[in-house]
Amino acid sequence: MFTGIVEETGTIEKIQPTAKSIQLTVRARVCGRGTKVGASVAVNGCCLTVVKAQAQGRDKLLRFDLLMETWNRTNLSSAQVGSKVNLERPVAATGQFGGHFVTGHIDGTGRIIRWERAGQDHVLDISAPPEVMRYVVFKGSMAVDGISLTVADLLPRNKGFRIWIIPHTFDVTALHTQKVGDRVNLEADILGKYVEKFLAGTRPRR
Repeated sequence: MFTGIVEETGTIEKIQPTAKSIQLTVRARVCGRGTKVGASVAVNGCCLTVVKAQAQGRDKLLRFDLLMETWNRTNLSSAQVGSKVNLERPVAATGQFGGHFVTGHIDGTGRIIRWERAGQDHVLDISAPPEVMRYVVFKGSMAVDGISLTVADLLPRNKGFRIWIIPHTFDVTALHTQKVGDRVNLEADILGKYVEKFLAGTRPRR
């Protein structure tokens, strides 16, 4: 379980297709500390399992094996060597829960349709598919590339949503490397999914 509070941005060092998967190697420093094989790390919000951890100076190279399902359904397929990615380790039972419940299971990808400075902040408009928008509510939580953010507004015809980005978030996440047209990973608040499931189960049978 994650909270959407990004610990650092890592750098993609290698992308290697194999017969069964895509091997993705990410250089990390903060998230490399104490991380061993078998551990989970959220990479752009996608929960991945470390299959190899190699120390390199103060950093650690973390390798993940991505199935084609994960590769095709996330924006990791658009990444290149040198790309920045948001990293977060699972929250400890004694840790601070500063964001919201983030599972690391991506619901779909959206596309940036507006990304510009507004005063000291930045405004970010994202178009999203219906299967994601059904869970988006005003002032609700949304994980965008693994970042816990608050929905500031819904776009016309429920085609997307708007988020305001404060300077700190802009500076410490990979959002500052994104541009209009780029894809972003989206995970809606899991609480909405549970409510939907519960209500569906309470409908009277005919």
